[in-house]
Amino acid sequence: METKKEKKERSAMWLALDIAYQLGYLIALPIVVLGFGGAWMDKKFLTSPLFLLIGITLSFIITTIGTFRKIKTITDQMNSIK
Repeated sequence: METKKEKKERSAMWLALDIAYQLGYLIALPIVVLGFGGAWMDKKFLTSPLFLLIGITLSFIITTIGTFRKIKTITDQMNSIK
């Protein structure tokens, strides 16, 4: 049987893997969608690199806000494990 300490360690490990997975998507998805969307719009309207830069800037803002919110949620979860 697992001890209480082993259960906490395993729970912390799965929490860390979940964090890595969620943050990976949180960072990659906006830059890909808004970056490619901006490049497509630049090509369509011949405004290179205006929409690409706007897309990258928006993705940075979205990622930053999302990351801070996710870190707050994670911190609350970790405090509840202790």
